Amino acid sequence: MKHGKKYLEAVKKYDQTKSYSFAEASQIVKNTAYAKFDETVELHVSLLLSKSQSVRDTVVLPHQFSAEKKILVFAKGDKAEEAKAAGAAYVGDDDLVEKIKGGWMDFDVAVATPDMMKSVGRLGPILGRRGLMPNPKTHTVTMDLKGALAELRQGRVEFRSDKTGVVHLSIGKVSMNPEDVAENAKVVYAEILKRRPVDLKGDYVESVALASTMGPGVSVDFANEAVADKNA
Repeated sequence: MKHGKKYLEAVKKYDQTKSYSFAEASQIVKNTAYAKFDETVELHVSLLLSKSQSVRDTVVLPHQFSAEKKILVFAKGDKAEEAKAAGAAYVGDDDLVEKIKGGWMDFDVAVATPDMMKSVGRLGPILGRRGLMPNPKTHTVTMDLKGALAELRQGRVEFRSDKTGVVHLSIGKVSMNPEDVAENAKVVYAEILKRRPVDLKGDYVESVALASTMGPGVSVDFANEAVADKNA
Protein backbone atom coordinates (compact mmCIF):
# COMPACT_ATOMS: atom_id res chain seq x y z
CA MET A 1 0.00 0.00 0.00
CA LYS A 2 1.37 3.42 -0.98
CA HIS A 3 1.40 6.14 1.63
CA GLY A 4 1.64 9.89 1.17
CA LYS A 5 4.53 12.12 2.14
CA LYS A 6 2.92 13.29 5.40
CA TYR A 7 2.28 9.72 6.52
CA LEU A 8 5.87 8.71 5.76
CA GLU A 9 7.13 11.71 7.73
CA ALA A 10 4.89 10.74 10.64
CA VAL A 11 6.30 7.21 10.96
CA LYS A 12 9.82 8.64 11.28
CA LYS A 13 8.85 10.25 14.59
CA TYR A 14 8.90 7.00 16.56
CA ASP A 15 10.42 3.51 16.53
CA GLN A 16 7.98 1.20 14.72
CA THR A 17 9.83 -1.90 15.98
CA LYS A 18 8.92 -1.08 19.60
CA SER A 19 5.75 -1.48 21.64
CA TYR A 20 4.70 1.26 24.02
CA SER A 21 2.53 1.80 27.08
CA PHE A 22 -0.91 3.30 26.48
CA ALA A 23 0.38 6.62 27.83
CA GLU A 24 3.36 6.63 25.46
CA ALA A 25 1.30 5.45 22.49
CA SER A 26 -1.31 8.16 23.08
CA GLN A 27 1.39 10.83 23.04
CA ILE A 28 2.91 9.40 19.85
CA VAL A 29 -0.50 9.35 18.16
CA LYS A 30 -0.94 13.01 19.05
CA ASN A 31 2.56 13.88 17.78
CA THR A 32 2.11 12.04 14.48
CA ALA A 33 -1.38 13.32 13.59
CA TYR A 34 -1.15 15.52 10.51
CA ALA A 35 -4.67 16.01 9.12
CA LYS A 36 -6.23 19.48 9.11
CA PHE A 37 -9.23 18.20 11.09
CA ASP A 38 -9.40 16.90 14.65
CA GLU A 39 -8.68 13.23 14.01
CA THR A 40 -10.33 10.48 16.02
CA VAL A 41 -8.09 8.18 18.06
CA GLU A 42 -8.95 4.52 17.59
CA LEU A 43 -8.14 1.45 19.67
CA HIS A 44 -7.59 -1.80 17.74
CA VAL A 45 -7.43 -5.08 19.68
CA SER A 46 -6.86 -8.29 17.72
CA LEU A 47 -8.19 -11.33 19.59
CA LEU A 48 -7.41 -15.01 19.06
CA LEU A 49 -11.03 -16.18 18.81
CA SER A 50 -12.49 -19.19 17.04
CA LYS A 51 -15.21 -18.66 14.41
CA SER A 52 -17.89 -19.49 16.97
CA GLN A 53 -16.60 -17.05 19.60
CA SER A 54 -17.22 -13.34 19.93
CA VAL A 55 -16.71 -10.58 22.46
CA ARG A 56 -19.33 -7.91 23.01
CA ASP A 57 -20.31 -5.53 25.80
CA THR A 58 -20.51 -1.88 26.75
CA VAL A 59 -18.23 0.35 28.78
CA VAL A 60 -18.44 3.90 30.13
CA LEU A 61 -15.47 5.97 28.99
CA PRO A 62 -14.11 8.21 31.78
CA HIS A 63 -13.44 11.04 29.31
CA GLN A 64 -16.14 11.93 26.80
CA PHE A 65 -15.14 13.25 23.40
CA SER A 66 -18.12 13.14 21.04
CA ALA A 67 -21.08 15.43 20.68
CA GLU A 68 -24.13 14.60 22.80
CA LYS A 69 -26.01 11.69 21.28
CA LYS A 70 -29.65 11.87 20.23
CA ILE A 71 -31.27 9.07 22.22
CA LEU A 72 -34.54 7.52 21.08
CA VAL A 73 -36.60 5.49 23.54
CA PHE A 74 -39.37 3.03 22.73
CA ALA A 75 -41.64 3.04 25.78
CA LYS A 76 -45.26 3.45 26.92
CA GLY A 77 -47.07 4.98 29.87
CA ASP A 78 -45.03 5.75 32.98
CA LYS A 79 -41.84 4.51 31.33
CA ALA A 80 -42.34 6.97 28.47
CA GLU A 81 -42.63 9.75 31.05
CA GLU A 82 -39.46 8.49 32.77
CA ALA A 83 -37.59 8.60 29.46
CA LYS A 84 -38.76 12.16 28.77
CA ALA A 85 -37.72 13.27 32.26
CA ALA A 86 -34.32 11.62 31.74
CA GLY A 87 -33.75 13.74 28.64
CA ALA A 88 -34.44 11.38 25.73
CA ALA A 89 -34.57 13.24 22.42
CA TYR A 90 -37.48 11.13 21.15
CA VAL A 91 -39.98 8.96 23.03
CA GLY A 92 -42.78 6.87 21.58
CA ASP A 93 -44.03 3.40 20.78
CA ASP A 94 -45.73 2.18 17.60
CA ASP A 95 -45.73 5.72 16.20
CA LEU A 96 -41.92 5.73 16.20
CA VAL A 97 -41.80 2.22 14.75
CA GLU A 98 -43.89 3.40 11.78
CA LYS A 99 -41.85 6.59 11.43
CA ILE A 100 -38.61 4.59 11.20
CA LYS A 101 -40.23 2.20 8.72
CA GLY A 102 -40.87 5.27 6.59
CA GLY A 103 -37.17 6.11 6.47
CA TRP A 104 -36.68 8.51 9.39
CA MET A 105 -33.37 7.89 11.20
CA ASP A 106 -32.48 11.13 13.02
CA PHE A 107 -31.09 9.51 16.18
CA ASP A 108 -27.81 7.98 17.38
CA VAL A 109 -28.90 5.39 19.96
CA ALA A 110 -32.11 3.41 20.45
CA VAL A 111 -33.27 2.14 23.84
CA ALA A 112 -36.40 0.11 24.56
CA THR A 113 -38.32 -1.37 27.46
CA PRO A 114 -38.73 -5.17 27.22
CA ASP A 115 -42.48 -4.95 26.51
CA MET A 116 -41.77 -2.89 23.37
CA MET A 117 -39.43 -5.42 21.75
CA LYS A 118 -42.21 -7.29 19.94
CA SER A 119 -42.97 -4.10 17.98
CA VAL A 120 -39.34 -2.97 17.74
CA GLY A 121 -38.35 -6.40 16.44
CA ARG A 122 -40.09 -5.55 13.17
CA LEU A 123 -37.36 -2.96 12.62
CA GLY A 124 -34.61 -5.58 12.71
CA PRO A 125 -33.60 -5.25 9.03
CA ILE A 126 -33.41 -1.45 9.38
CA LEU A 127 -31.82 -0.99 12.81
CA GLY A 128 -29.74 -4.15 12.75
CA ARG A 129 -27.57 -3.22 9.80
CA ARG A 130 -26.87 0.17 11.36
CA GLY A 131 -25.95 -1.29 14.74
CA LEU A 132 -28.90 0.48 16.38
CA MET A 133 -31.08 -2.47 17.42
CA PRO A 134 -31.80 -2.42 21.18
CA ASN A 135 -30.23 -5.43 22.86
CA PRO A 136 -30.09 -6.64 26.49
CA LYS A 137 -26.36 -7.43 26.05
CA THR A 138 -25.63 -3.75 25.43
CA HIS A 139 -28.01 -2.61 28.18
CA THR A 140 -30.30 -0.91 25.66
CA VAL A 141 -33.27 -3.14 26.51
CA THR A 142 -34.04 -2.23 30.10
CA MET A 143 -36.64 -1.04 32.58
CA ASP A 144 -34.06 1.29 34.14
CA LEU A 145 -34.37 4.02 31.54
CA LYS A 146 -33.07 6.73 33.85
CA GLY A 147 -29.88 4.78 34.55
CA ALA A 148 -29.39 3.76 30.91
CA LEU A 149 -29.73 7.31 29.62
CA ALA A 150 -27.40 8.65 32.32
CA GLU A 151 -24.68 6.15 31.31
CA LEU A 152 -25.12 6.89 27.61
CA ARG A 153 -24.68 10.59 28.37
CA GLN A 154 -21.57 9.91 30.43
CA GLY A 155 -19.95 8.20 27.46
CA ARG A 156 -21.12 4.60 27.42
CA VAL A 157 -20.06 2.91 24.19
CA GLU A 158 -20.43 -0.58 22.77
CA PHE A 159 -17.50 -2.72 21.71
CA ARG A 160 -17.69 -5.95 19.74
CA SER A 161 -15.33 -8.21 17.84
CA ASP A 162 -15.76 -8.38 14.08
CA LYS A 163 -15.66 -11.54 11.95
CA THR A 164 -11.85 -11.55 12.08
CA GLY A 165 -11.76 -11.25 15.88
CA VAL A 166 -10.74 -7.59 15.97
CA VAL A 167 -12.30 -4.97 18.22
CA HIS A 168 -12.19 -1.47 16.69
CA LEU A 169 -13.35 1.41 18.88
CA SER A 170 -13.07 5.19 18.84
CA ILE A 171 -11.73 6.34 22.22
CA GLY A 172 -10.86 10.02 21.81
CA LYS A 173 -9.63 12.91 19.68
CA VAL A 174 -6.04 13.98 18.99
CA SER A 175 -6.88 17.39 20.48
CA MET A 176 -7.50 15.76 23.87
CA ASN A 177 -4.96 15.45 26.64
CA PRO A 178 -3.03 12.23 25.81
CA GLU A 179 -3.41 11.12 29.44
CA ASP A 180 -7.20 11.17 29.04
CA VAL A 181 -7.00 9.20 25.79
CA ALA A 182 -4.73 6.66 27.50
CA GLU A 183 -7.16 6.30 30.40
CA ASN A 184 -10.04 5.67 27.98
CA ALA A 185 -7.93 3.02 26.23
CA LYS A 186 -7.03 1.31 29.51
CA VAL A 187 -10.65 1.16 30.63
CA VAL A 188 -11.79 -0.40 27.35
CA TYR A 189 -8.89 -2.85 27.28
CA ALA A 190 -9.61 -3.95 30.87
CA GLU A 191 -13.23 -4.65 29.92
CA ILE A 192 -12.17 -6.65 26.87
CA LEU A 193 -9.91 -8.78 29.10
CA LYS A 194 -12.86 -9.46 31.42
CA ARG A 195 -14.94 -10.71 28.49
CA ARG A 196 -12.57 -13.54 27.55
CA PRO A 197 -14.76 -16.47 26.40
CA VAL A 198 -14.84 -19.19 29.08
CA ASP A 199 -14.21 -21.91 26.49
CA LEU A 200 -11.17 -20.21 24.95
CA LYS A 201 -7.95 -22.17 25.31
CA GLY A 202 -4.50 -20.60 24.96
CA ASP A 203 -3.71 -16.94 24.38
CA TYR A 204 -6.53 -14.41 24.10
CA VAL A 205 -4.92 -11.19 22.82
CA GLU A 206 -2.78 -11.14 19.69
CA SER A 207 -2.02 -7.43 19.35
CA VAL A 208 -3.11 -3.98 20.51
CA ALA A 209 -2.57 -0.66 18.72
CA LEU A 210 -3.62 2.97 18.83
CA ALA A 211 -3.94 5.10 15.70
CA SER A 212 -5.47 8.37 14.56
CA THR A 213 -7.85 8.49 11.61
CA MET A 214 -5.11 9.24 9.09
CA GLY A 215 -1.98 8.36 11.04
CA PRO A 216 0.08 5.19 11.48
CA GLY A 217 -0.68 2.54 14.06
CA VAL A 218 1.37 2.49 17.26
CA SER A 219 1.88 -0.92 18.86
CA VAL A 220 0.97 -1.24 22.54
CA ASP A 221 2.87 -3.46 24.97
CA PHE A 222 -0.40 -5.11 26.03
CA ALA A 223 1.15 -7.82 28.22
CA ASN A 224 2.69 -5.26 30.55
CA GLU A 225 -0.47 -3.13 30.48
CA ALA A 226 -2.47 -6.15 31.65
CA VAL A 227 0.00 -6.69 34.53
CA ALA A 228 -0.18 -3.00 35.44
CA ASP A 229 -3.99 -3.18 35.52
CA LYS A 230 -3.92 -6.17 37.93
CA ASN A 231 -1.53 -4.30 40.22
CA ALA A 232 -3.57 -1.09 40.18
